[in-house]
Amino acid sequence: PLREPPTDRPRPAVLGDAGRRLDFRVDAGTGAALRALSRREGATAFMTLLAAWQLLLARYAGTDDVVVGTPIAGRNRLETEGLIGFFVNTLALRGRVERDAGFLDLLRRARETTLGAYQHQEVPYEKLVEELGVERSLAHAPLFQAMLPVQNNRRARLRLGGAGVEPLETGTVAAKFDVTLLLSEEGEAGLDGSLEYATALWEPATVARMMEHFATLLAGIAAEPGARAA
Repeated sequence: PLREPPTDRPRPAVLGDAGRRLDFRVDAGTGAALRALSRREGATAFMTLLAAWQLLLARYAGTDDVVVGTPIAGRNRLETEGLIGFFVNTLALRGRVERDAGFLDLLRRARETTLGAYQHQEVPYEKLVEELGVERSLAHAPLFQAMLPVQNNRRARLRLGGAGVEPLETGTVAAKFDVTLLLSEEGEAGLDGSLEYATALWEPATVARMMEHFATLLAGIAAEPGARAA
């Protein structure tokens, strides 16, 4: 069933894709502490960020059951390395966030869930929705409404002969989901992030407050990872 944080406006019958993006940054000290925590727990930075994102969403929505979507490259075989094409699939990662659990418990659960999902990553997302018999709606995406892509590949500067290439912002944002938290880690520096959100549901001030809470949560996890996730 649909589980969502309280929105500023009632959910329309047809959500549409009008959106905005709020950029933010996690400082280098917090980023380094989160990476160190991930290594100690045998997890990746993605798993730690997933556990933190699930915790924030659970607290906002007042639930202990959260599903977050994430894209996966779909290139897990050497034979596909030289092929041109779109192999990306979507995984639905379910998390149980009990109020009395510690964050390390949430992280270990996120690790198990993520590794299990990777073993079945070739099952198409559309097939999963079909098999589960999820009722389709134009008001929200099936299975999850929050997305978490994490980019950890170094961005090389592309050159075409004597011509340089650089990205240009289009000025328009399409919100494919209610909220999409995009994070990018560059080496041992901090984390660059942005939150894409549906303007039909959220006001900018609400989203800014949500990201302030997320930054506070990450700083707290970095300082005291063994604390209760309350």
